[in-house]
Amino acid sequence: MNKRARASRKLWKLGISDFNTKYFDFNKDGDLIAKEGNNVYNIRYLAEKFGTSLEILFPYILDERVEDLLDLTSSLIKKLKYQGKFYYHYPMKSNQTKEVVMAMVGEGANIETASFNELFLVKKMLEQETFNQQMHIICNGPKTEKYMNLIDELQHKGLKVIPIIEGPNELKSFQYSRFDVGIRLDMPVKSKAIWNKPIDRFGFTRKELLKMEPFKNLKVLHYRIGSKFEKLGDILASTKYALNVFFKLKEKNRSLDTIDIGGGMPIPFERTRKYPVDKILEKLFELLKNESEKRGVPHPNLICEWGRYMVAPAQITIYKIIDTKKITQKGISAKKWYVIDGSFMNDLIDTWAIEQKWAVAPVSNRFDDKLTEGWISGSSCDSDDIYTGVDGIVPLPDYDYDPNDPFYIVFFDTGAYQDALASHHCMLSSPLKIIAENGHIVIARKRESSEDVGKNFGW
Repeated sequence: MNKRARASRKLWKLGISDFNTKYFDFNKDGDLIAKEGNNVYNIRYLAEKFGTSLEILFPYILDERVEDLLDLTSSLIKKLKYQGKFYYHYPMKSNQTKEVVMAMVGEGANIETASFNELFLVKKMLEQETFNQQMHIICNGPKTEKYMNLIDELQHKGLKVIPIIEGPNELKSFQYSRFDVGIRLDMPVKSKAIWNKPIDRFGFTRKELLKMEPFKNLKVLHYRIGSKFEKLGDILASTKYALNVFFKLKEKNRSLDTIDIGGGMPIPFERTRKYPVDKILEKLFELLKNESEKRGVPHPNLICEWGRYMVAPAQITIYKIIDTKKITQKGISAKKWYVIDGSFMNDLIDTWAIEQKWAVAPVSNRFDDKLTEGWISGSSCDSDDIYTGVDGIVPLPDYDYDPNDPFYIVFFDTGAYQDALASHHCMLSSPLKIIAENGHIVIARKRESSEDVGKNFGW
């Protein structure tokens, strides 16, 4: 790799494990590539072949991330002589597409559901004999009558389904169940992140929990501190609070042996800092061990439900620039608009909904091009359909639109939530979606026609 190529690789932070970009690089011609062992996928070629907007899912990245997490926790349990077990539950809400769920399950993940429809998919997998019946299912979310009936049905079929009680009506239904149940603690210790809410309605306060009569089969105490915690101290403080409740509950509920810390593990979307998962988990296990041994009780089992952390890096979204325009307003740091053939409000809705930040890079890196400070505009008519970068700019090669010289850009880490939340604002079509695995390309979702989109609106 020449000096200019190495500089570009460093600029776009590719090939770095801590940034989840170890699978991506530029080849000698400046084209972005994805690497799967000895297989190489040329992203520019795929964009030209299949057209844009385009989503590419890499199931092998999912496989490696599950395997890495399970290997890490196994090694930490041995190192620390931890006596409890670790269970990873994949939260289906992060990405319910079959390709993602089956990849997670295939590598040993358990499942967390948040609705009747998600649990119904578990039932289908059970009927099709596509997973081990020893897999554990955690059921979160409001329990409608249909949801509770399906939980009961699957429990009677021998599946390890554990409903997490989150409200008074659920408490009436599950407190004396002969099957294992969990209960949610309304955690007052929150993490410092912009996505979090100071108040939510789920779960019970410490005072409410400790006043409850003993359960027949209480197994799990569940809590969460919000999405994308930024500091290790936040998760440790919340876990310590939850442990105090856990030990008190266990005095009346001997069957209680598992603590579920929920989701919230961040990933470096912005490429500005690293999140050492090995350090976080080691500190968690040490805390659980030390607090248990102080009280002379067994080390609890640990569950985590990290969704975004696991699946976001396994998908990228590619757009073609269909126009450029200089920004002339004073006081604006950006110099140029880049208009894409897709929509943030349709395809990457978290950009608009929660001000999500993304890592953006050129698909064809012109090593000699100077950079400019840009903003990116979606192709809807909405002025909110824009992305203005991490620090108010998106650094990109200084490109002026030329129909004879197409230019593509890629958004990394788009594998979590975006498909489920996608809309059809301005009746725009969803991106075509392909799967790259074992050196082969499969179309998972065709590009929607005008007729397809119209049917969604009754036409």
